[in-house]
Amino acid sequence: MDGLGQGLSGGLRGRDAYGADFQEPSGYLNFAAYGPPSGRVVEAITATARAAALGEPAANLHAQDERALAAVSRLTGFAREGCLLATSTSAGLQQVAFGLGGEVLLGRDEFPSNLYPWWRAQEAGRMRVRTVEREVADVPRWMTPATIAAALTPATTAVAISAVDFRTGYRADLAGIREVIGDRLLIVDGIQGFGAVDQDWTAADALVVGGQKWLRAGWGTGFLTLSPRALDRIRPTLGSWTGVEEPTHYDGEPHAVRQGAHQLSVTNLSPFTSAALWNALELLESVDVAGLIEQKVGALLDRLDASGVEILSPREPAWRAGIVVVRTGGPSAVVRDRLAARGITVTAHEPDRIRISIHATTDLTGDGIEGLNDVLKQV
Repeated sequence: MDGLGQGLSGGLRGRDAYGADFQEPSGYLNFAAYGPPSGRVVEAITATARAAALGEPAANLHAQDERALAAVSRLTGFAREGCLLATSTSAGLQQVAFGLGGEVLLGRDEFPSNLYPWWRAQEAGRMRVRTVEREVADVPRWMTPATIAAALTPATTAVAISAVDFRTGYRADLAGIREVIGDRLLIVDGIQGFGAVDQDWTAADALVVGGQKWLRAGWGTGFLTLSPRALDRIRPTLGSWTGVEEPTHYDGEPHAVRQGAHQLSVTNLSPFTSAALWNALELLESVDVAGLIEQKVGALLDRLDASGVEILSPREPAWRAGIVVVRTGGPSAVVRDRLAARGITVTAHEPDRIRISIHATTDLTGDGIEGLNDVLKQV
């Protein structure tokens, strides 16, 4: 299996070498929607597919699963037995939602991937859902420790939140939430935070992350991590044949479930996506990506302030990640299209907001940021 994936050579690599692995144009400012993968990730997928085409044994190809899981464990701080690969945030949250009982508390402004699994589990009679509503109709509500504490009831068994809110860029205080919810499970949709911020992820009981955004691993990649408390309480309701002991002993009988997070496994995943994920994660380990993002977001905020642009997302480093939200002063779709005409990619949120999301590789002196500034000054 020589040549499957690239791996890190010579220890940690500098930021210049890190940046050289990426090729997105300077006007790409939309990492909260999708993070273009590195050349290394593309090469790893290609090499694995080529090996598969030449008949490489499946067991050898799937050895990359373990390398990806080892990287997940290192970067999250969760024990290896609590880590499981997943195809998306949605798939991981579905497993958690259907494996729990009792009552889950979540905010109405969560991204749909952190709403529908709970609604579907409720429809199936698995659990009950309570939502924290907005106080003002058009203003998304941040899920702060105080907001959550006020909404808890004795029946609440779990709280589901986003590490970073996709709409406002607000970064949740995971440690503070952990303190106020006590022994209840804390379920974290980490897709907008993991890889963009540096924090203690073990405050969560379940951390679910898709790899196509800030990890820049491409679609079909991701993971789920579970604490010992979560492993004790989440049932493998949607687990299937790869989540049991002796899965290839085809005796037509139900087998005992495996220990750890692997009990939630449904089937063998793609070794192509495993190769993509571990290469992306090991590249993430090679430089302080979160620190670079924090610095660049701070510099972007300064430039927007100097241009008189109204900023709606949090300014304090402790409450922000890689997302900057601005008010457009007009229809957001119109401004997005004007930016696109200048080669600048952002996300429009109606009626009058533009979401800008930058990464460690974003060139703040390039044409993209200059064009962004020019257009926003005019609206």
